[in-house]
Amino acid sequence: MRYSNRYLNAVGRSWNEGRSVEELRQTFKSGKTRGVDWRKAQLRAILRLIHENEDTLFQLLQSELGKHPVESYRDEIGVVKKSVDHALNCIDQWMSPKKGWLPLLFFPASRKLLSEPLGLVLIIGSWNFPISLILDPLIGAISAGNTVVLKPSELTPKCASFLANKLPIYLDPKAIKVIEGGSEVSNQLLQYKWDKIFFTGSTKVGKLVMAAAAKHLTPVTLELGGKCPAIFDSLPILDIEVATKRVASGKWGACCGQACIGIDYMLVEQKFAITLIEELKKIIKRFYGDDMRNLKNISKIINKVHFERLRNLLEDSDVANSIVYGGSFDETNLIIEPTILLNPPLNSEIMNEEIFGPLLPIITLDNIKESIEFINSKPKPLALYAFTKNENFKKQILEETSSGSVTFNDTMIQFVCDDFPFGGVGQSGFGRYHGKYSFDTFSHEKAILERSFYFELGPRHPPWNNFKLEFLRSAYDYNYVGMLLLLLGLKKPSRA
Repeated sequence: MRYSNRYLNAVGRSWNEGRSVEELRQTFKSGKTRGVDWRKAQLRAILRLIHENEDTLFQLLQSELGKHPVESYRDEIGVVKKSVDHALNCIDQWMSPKKGWLPLLFFPASRKLLSEPLGLVLIIGSWNFPISLILDPLIGAISAGNTVVLKPSELTPKCASFLANKLPIYLDPKAIKVIEGGSEVSNQLLQYKWDKIFFTGSTKVGKLVMAAAAKHLTPVTLELGGKCPAIFDSLPILDIEVATKRVASGKWGACCGQACIGIDYMLVEQKFAITLIEELKKIIKRFYGDDMRNLKNISKIINKVHFERLRNLLEDSDVANSIVYGGSFDETNLIIEPTILLNPPLNSEIMNEEIFGPLLPIITLDNIKESIEFINSKPKPLALYAFTKNENFKKQILEETSSGSVTFNDTMIQFVCDDFPFGGVGQSGFGRYHGKYSFDTFSHEKAILERSFYFELGPRHPPWNNFKLEFLRSAYDYNYVGMLLLLLGLKKPSRA
């Protein structure tokens, strides 16, 4: 019987993946990854990887995503470096057992919480930040003492190849492996039993990951996305310029809007809309230029498929008629001009699907407080932004909306805060990471109790009587005086 090369290659990949998974399991069983010295050595190796290959990474990110080195350092290299430094400074504290209080009923006894690694984990990265969205969760997995398989996105093959070739040089290849490939490789990997799956990507694929994990009851962290809104309240003129700079940088300055926490649409009062739009136009021209043939400081769309998807969002004539700035396309270089739309139809695809690109709809309202109802009519977003100085309105937003995070008067900055959890809610995902939250995501916090043999309270055990009932009532009410009086015979139990 003759087999096609494609079939034989698929069989070969499956065999190699299976051997890699088994080797990593054996490494974890050996206890090698549990020691703090091993964990710190791997974290320092990530720092060396980033430092020694910085120029190469700049070139790769420029080639595949059109990112300027400043953007690449801010969102990729700097993020990883900062996360490693934080983990190295805190890992001893994270690993140390946490002592706790126990009820007097169990005296003498001690209790502690011990964080232990989950085992073998799978991390599936995303293409829009192909370095940081792979290495940042890896930092947490290593800090927690796990063995790891990394699956970079096939849409950024040069970055994926870099990780596959370089990580075995810097990191322990018996504990950390990179597996390249497309969706068929991801599907094959999802058939194995993992102790944790960490996925960053679309809601559609997130559902497939969760379904595969359910077969093995594998816990998952899903970092997804959604339509992240920005509420823009009326502001003094001096604050408007600062606010629109932050909007423009957050929308178009982070992978050309191809970011899960980027602004998807804005909500503003009708009377204030023209002021906002005119200010945005000025900032766009200052940041990115106004010549479609020579735009600067802006990334490109990842590939032709996504480019056509974004262009198709504007095909509807009513949507196209709502364009008030931009709307030009450079198909050869996969560049889309920063584009502003005013009140596109609410039933259009652009207002019901995550945009993930440089198109910014602005929806006008009679009263800015209507924005809360508008946001609540859609699935819960990964991030919510609000530009306002009204403290009562801020409180209302916090109390009446649900989102992965809320940032007032800025955009995107929550992603770089190591002491803040990063994650979604509802369809924008679940689970969280960054800093200690990454360590916790890849750990199991085991409760450990230990008692002495030298003392025993009889009321815990049969035969039952009214005295024991009264004693337990006092114990569970933390009424230690009542417990003592009962033991000394100074208080008589009531009838049950």
